[in-house]
Amino acid sequence: MSFEIALSGINAVNSQLGNISNNIANSGTYGFKSSRDNFASMYAGSQATGVEVGSTTQNIGRGGSVVATGRALDAAIQGGGFFVTKDNNGSVAYTRVGIFNTDKDGVLVDAFGRKVQGYAAVEGAPAGTLGALGDIQVPTGQVAAKASSTLEYSGNLSSGWVAPAVAFDKDNPATFNGSSVSTVFDSLGQKHSVTQYFVKTNANEVTVHYAMNGALLPTTAVMTFGTDGQLTAPAAPVALPLGTPAGAAALSVNVDYSGTSQFAGETTSAVNSSDGYAAGTRTGLRLEEDGTVTATYSNGEKRAVGTIALATFPNENGLVAVSDTSWTESGASGTALLSAPGSGNVGTLAVNALEQSNVDLTAELVNLMTAQRNYQANTKVISTENQVIQALMQAV
Repeated sequence: MSFEIALSGINAVNSQLGNISNNIANSGTYGFKSSRDNFASMYAGSQATGVEVGSTTQNIGRGGSVVATGRALDAAIQGGGFFVTKDNNGSVAYTRVGIFNTDKDGVLVDAFGRKVQGYAAVEGAPAGTLGALGDIQVPTGQVAAKASSTLEYSGNLSSGWVAPAVAFDKDNPATFNGSSVSTVFDSLGQKHSVTQYFVKTNANEVTVHYAMNGALLPTTAVMTFGTDGQLTAPAAPVALPLGTPAGAAALSVNVDYSGTSQFAGETTSAVNSSDGYAAGTRTGLRLEEDGTVTATYSNGEKRAVGTIALATFPNENGLVAVSDTSWTESGASGTALLSAPGSGNVGTLAVNALEQSNVDLTAELVNLMTAQRNYQANTKVISTENQVIQALMQAV
């Protein structure tokens, strides 16, 4: 019986050595989670029969350190959760390795070519709105031009201005007190300049004249200010027809002067922008901390194309480890619960970074020495038992 007991010890230590060596081998593997073998005693009735590996515990809850990579499509999960991936056969795997890219069809994939699962963007919806769950499709074409519809201008028009002595003439700087040039876009994405000429006409009153590409427009606006220097009129944006550029649709913008003031001192411009833009091609793709996948374009526009989903489990230690630093769900783990990063008990993303292995290399080397000692002790039992049997045979 002693032979069998010692042999069970050797087999158990062999299994432990395999687990330790796997941990050590993956000490540099992104997203790897260490595990340990738990020994359990064996009995046949009241008779001790040795030892076995009763269970294996995965150290999934312990996060690895986060290392900055500077790559826009790298992400580490800070807290609980797993990235969700699906291969071409529809098999789902869960991973902590956030190395992403797009394939030839513009689908977001991980480092092993598996399609990353997430929520589609909902155009025009409030921030945080999640669309249908599935593959994240990144548009590969241009973003269309958008005609300007609003023009925001705010600043300080000096209260020290003196009304010009002669009638307004856009070509004569002596007939206006200040000017500002803004850029707007037509429906084809062509740029046009809109010039505002500010003329002091009365106390606390400034009249605005407009020109489009140097041509004077018939529309004017009167701005009035209270004794506190704050704008009192116009109370609503000024509708400014800009005509019909060649080949494009009729162009009109609403000029919003909210925040404009009249105080002593210099004339300043705080805001001067329109909402239109030219057509643009995609120049980049990046991840945000909330899991949003954002495409950037040559015209300066940004578009959210989807949100990466993270999965949590009732018992994450019940997940089954598989190749490519991944896990699959099992009856012990329970069904995956999917949500966006940062919601509920799901972790957030550290972007431009990756999670390193959580293996404590020093501890594993100590475990290795302990396993070696236990292995030698079991072989010593077999050697001693053999000597005892030989002595008995010689005495017969």
